[in-house]
Amino acid sequence: MSAATSAGPIRRLAERVAKFHAVGLIGVGVQLAALVLFKSLAGLHYMAATALAVEVAVLHNFCWHERWTWVERTRRSPGLGLIFLRLLRFNLTTGMVSIGSNLVLMRLLVGTFHLHYLTANVLTIATTSLANFLVSELFVFRVQRD
Repeated sequence: MSAATSAGPIRRLAERVAKFHAVGLIGVGVQLAALVLFKSLAGLHYMAATALAVEVAVLHNFCWHERWTWVERTRRSPGLGLIFLRLLRFNLTTGMVSIGSNLVLMRLLVGTFHLHYLTANVLTIATTSLANFLVSELFVFRVQRD
């Protein structure tokens, strides 16, 4: 395979990675705002607040990924049933990875090492980025065979 032939798929993958991380950065803001809302304003325990905040960010990120990051794959299958199926796969995979790792790491970083809950949450978000991209790329928004 020549360099010119492989440049297209590599470039598209690099664009998806960049879009994924752009959405993720916005999602960090959404998650942190939700965490403050649930913990500081609603008075929830930091663990419950973390789980709810992660789910808010997961739903936010899915909407952006559906319409922007993987749009070349999702526009071919725009039906509500297929969107719901992707949302279910997204929530069951990246959602569970995010919630699971956030809860474990928050317990460790806040409960054991006594970091501030917002600092700890930023660190937990950063640890799951690559795993979430791979799950989304290879499973949630995978190329549909005709």
